[in-house]
Amino acid sequence: MLKVENLVKKYRKFLAVDNISFEVNAGEIYGFVGANGAGKTTTMMIACGLLGATSGAVYINGVDVAKSPRLAKKHIGYMPDFFGVYDDLKVSEYMNFYCGLHEIPINERQAIIDSLLELVNLSNKKEFYVDHLSRGMKQRLCLARSLVHDPSLLILDEPASGLDPRARVEMREVLMDLKDMGKTVIISSHILSELAEICTSIGIIHNGKMVSSGSVMDIQNQMKHLSKIKVKALTDVTLIRTFLKEQPLVSQVVLANGLVEFSFSGNDEDKYMLLQQLLENGIKVIHFEEAGGSLESIFMHITEEGGEASD
Repeated sequence: MLKVENLVKKYRKFLAVDNISFEVNAGEIYGFVGANGAGKTTTMMIACGLLGATSGAVYINGVDVAKSPRLAKKHIGYMPDFFGVYDDLKVSEYMNFYCGLHEIPINERQAIIDSLLELVNLSNKKEFYVDHLSRGMKQRLCLARSLVHDPSLLILDEPASGLDPRARVEMREVLMDLKDMGKTVIISSHILSELAEICTSIGIIHNGKMVSSGSVMDIQNQMKHLSKIKVKALTDVTLIRTFLKEQPLVSQVVLANGLVEFSFSGNDEDKYMLLQQLLENGIKVIHFEEAGGSLESIFMHITEEGGEASD
């Protein structure tokens, strides 16, 4: 469905995308994970034909996006990380406007609009002005508008950004419905736990480089020794944190609710040795729990550039 080959994007001396390659198969939900400024939006805009690459290529259904942008765009539904809505239009008028942009015949538009508003649970808002919609409703309306031409590939840049928990659940349910309809979906986000729940594969981008890409299970298996451990002790937590930060297999030490949490990249024998060292150093441990590897801990470990992140 989507193939990215050796993609590079430079802005003068700044390298925004650094020779990344990855593939997304038809029917997947692919999570594009990275911090702000990592290169996610730039990559997505190049894939949509909205931005030119310095070098490399992007293919959608075998179509070279740079050489045949109009043909490629017929396959793409793009939802940027801003609303792009017209507040003085009603929802039905807004959808009709985008149908017109995609040259959909007038006699076909109403059925398309009705089905898409039903898909995103906005059928009862058809005659509401866009300005009167909540943020979550506007996000779902933007998703509906990206579907008017029935694209096979959806590229969604931070679709859950700024949404409350209920709105995020509603958006997630719509995305799962789209997958069931056979759509291929690419989502950029740094809400990592939600991506783990719905994505079939993820790609982790850091400073413009694709540092890991594959199924969630494959990436977790690659980091199978990485786990999150919680420690509670009668000893002052600042002393525990100081001790842990000196251990070579420990990273991302934080304090949370009276516990010390940290990522640990060792095996079971290493965990035993660490607990023994804590006790030998006078730390009165009363709780030592392995929480298991998480997408967040994997992301932090993979993108760590030496030294600890600030608490």
